[in-house]
Amino acid sequence: MISKRRGLLLLVAMVGLVMYSAYGNILSGLRIPNVLESMYQGSQYEYPQLFSAQDQNQNGIPDSMDIVNGARQEVEKGTVYDGSYFQGGYPPEGRGACTDVIWRAFKNAGYDLKKMMDEDIRCNSPAYGATGRKPDPSIDFRRVSNLQIFFKSHGQELTTEIVPGDVTNLTNWQPGDIVVFGLPLEHIGIISNQRGQDGVPLMIHNCGPKASEDSFYLLNWPSKITHHFRFISLKQDG
Repeated sequence: MISKRRGLLLLVAMVGLVMYSAYGNILSGLRIPNVLESMYQGSQYEYPQLFSAQDQNQNGIPDSMDIVNGARQEVEKGTVYDGSYFQGGYPPEGRGACTDVIWRAFKNAGYDLKKMMDEDIRCNSPAYGATGRKPDPSIDFRRVSNLQIFFKSHGQELTTEIVPGDVTNLTNWQPGDIVVFGLPLEHIGIISNQRGQDGVPLMIHNCGPKASEDSFYLLNWPSKITHHFRFISLKQDG
């Protein structure tokens, strides 16, 4: 009788542990405040923080942080995922896909990403393949593949490897950097200035149902990271 009771208690404990782990991952992805998530906040290591010397909109904030702040506004607004086609290009406020986090973040720093990409597609059409042969300004700047081509041509390409707890590796991942995930589930996001306890930065992105800033998907997205870009050169603070 005692043996059966011990077995039952062990089973209950194991189920509880599995639910605890799963619950923590889900909440981390959804960015719902909770005790589990707080365990991942605040790195136990010190990582050099790099900033851009450039200030495109002359607001006293480095462009790299303006990009982060612009992306974070999507989270604060609760932007709902919507990858629909919109005539003229821009989705209505409060709606958008992963790619819309990018141009809105750049807009906050004083860059018109749509205009820059439309011009680049006109001038370098062969590089964009089918898009270059038949451009559509209403959607071209909202496609992950086109953003990848643009940043590969106009940005710095960095490591795609992420090693938790490795200061040397993780210093390569800085606020405002852009991360691209390949097929079968293409995705794009912006690296946050916040890090988890293992030093891995959070990612600001929109994979639905709303935009989020989380520590889960950068390492657990169904597709591999194919590109890591830095559009604006950075320098170490101080």
